[in-house]
Amino acid sequence: MDKVSVSSVPLPPSTPRWLRTVLIMDRAGSSWYIGMGFTFAPLLIILDPWPPVVAAAWIAIGLFGLWLGILGIFMATGLAIILRAGEEVPESYWRSVIDFPPTEQP
Repeated sequence: MDKVSVSSVPLPPSTPRWLRTVLIMDRAGSSWYIGMGFTFAPLLIILDPWPPVVAAAWIAIGLFGLWLGILGIFMATGLAIILRAGEEVPESYWRSVIDFPPTEQP
């Protein structure tokens, strides 16, 4: 099965060009953030004797969480622009962002 290319996906005219990038970055960043949570919890316990290192780890966790929050705001803004124009994002666009295999056309 071929991957759906961005150029073959018909988009509503109001779709911001940056929305696809934001959606992909948010998806990848969220999966990394959740995965790294399982690593940071034991790491913080190991680093407990060194308060400056623990503080640096918490700052890194907080900054990455802030970045994901900013991406969420951009994502909501981009989707609101499309909805405000009275248009709908086609399923093929979501499949190209999420890397679903294309559906079989009868």
